[in-house]
Amino acid sequence: MPHPNHAPCDAMLTLAIPTALEEDVLDFLLLHPAWATGFSVLEAQGMGQGAPFPSSMEQVRGRGRRKLVMIAGVDADLRLLVQALAVALPQPDIAYWISPLLCHGRLA
Repeated sequence: MPHPNHAPCDAMLTLAIPTALEEDVLDFLLLHPAWATGFSVLEAQGMGQGAPFPSSMEQVRGRGRRKLVMIAGVDADLRLLVQALAVALPQPDIAYWISPLLCHGRLA
């Protein structure tokens, strides 16, 4: 299915964010519909180097509550989105990755 700017979606941006930053990140995305025409938010848990554990329960369990925000789009646009987000919310505990998107569409 074509992207609104008529380029096919060819990449998936995933943001792994602390739950405390969820509203800030979602507000930023809603203010930039050219880069994030739509997105999904999933519950997740993070662990490993660099994963913050703000609560004592997370420290005991060794994993922190996170949200994954997934955005299908055009690779070049998603890279611009990451750059703008880094300026607006320079947080070391926001991780991201961009993956190739092989197919994108709707069933009806």
